[in-house]
Amino acid sequence: MHRYFFSDMRVMLGRSMRHVFRSMDTIITVCITPIAMMLLFVYVLGGAIHTGTDHYVNYLLPGILLIAIASGISYTAYRLFMDKQRGIIERFHSMPIARSALLWGHVLTSLASNLLSLAVIILVALLMGFRSSAGVLPWLAVIGILVLFTLALTWVAAIAGLTGKTVEGASAFSYPLIFLPFVSSAFVPTDSMPKVVRAFADNQPVTSIVEAIRALLSGQPAGNEIWIALAWCVGIMLAAYLFAMRVYNRKAA
Repeated sequence: MHRYFFSDMRVMLGRSMRHVFRSMDTIITVCITPIAMMLLFVYVLGGAIHTGTDHYVNYLLPGILLIAIASGISYTAYRLFMDKQRGIIERFHSMPIARSALLWGHVLTSLASNLLSLAVIILVALLMGFRSSAGVLPWLAVIGILVLFTLALTWVAAIAGLTGKTVEGASAFSYPLIFLPFVSSAFVPTDSMPKVVRAFADNQPVTSIVEAIRALLSGQPAGNEIWIALAWCVGIMLAAYLFAMRVYNRKAA
C-alpha cells in the first residue's frame, strides 16, 4: 500500500464531493423518484395491496431505500466515465499518488451522497406516518446493511463506468437494478406471485435484504434473513471490487 494512501484518498474524496455539492441536482434527482413512488404506492395503490400491516409505508420503506441506492450509484458510473474520457485517470497516475486513491474517492463519494439521500427519504416517510419500534442496535444494523448494499452496487457501478463506451451505456446498467425490487417482497408479499416469479423473487438478493431491514425496523427477530442479506452484500461487493480493480489497473497501465 502506498504510504500516503489515506491522505491521497482524502484528497480524491474531497474532489469528488465538491463535484456533488456543485451539482446538487444529482442528490435531488435521486430523492425525487423514490419519494414520488412512495407517495404513489401509499396514497394511491396502498389501499388495494394487502400486506398484513396497518401502515403500508412501514412495509414499503425498505424497498424504496434500495431503489434510491440503485438510482444513486449511476452517478458514480457517470463521473468515472467522464474521468476516463478526459484522461484524468492517466493524469493522476503520472503523479506520485496512490493508484487506487481516485477510484476509492469516487466510491466513498457515492456512499456519502447516497446516505444523505436515504436520510431525506426517511424524513419524508416519517411525515407520511412511518414509525419504528426498533432500538439503537437494530437501527445501526439497518445502517450497516444499507452501507454494505451501497458499497456493493457502487463497485458494480465502477465497472460500468470504466468499461462503458458512451455516457448512456455507462449509466444504463442501473435500470435493471432499479427494477429488481419490483420482483421481490419489497412491495407485495411473494406468496401472491405466480410460482416461477415467486421462485425468482424468493431467491434474489433484494428480498433477503428487504426482509432483514423490515424485521429490524419493526423490532422483530430477523432470523436467517439478516445473514443471507449480509452474505449477498459482501459477496457482490468483493466480486465487484476485485473485477473493478482489475479493469482499473488495466485501463491505467
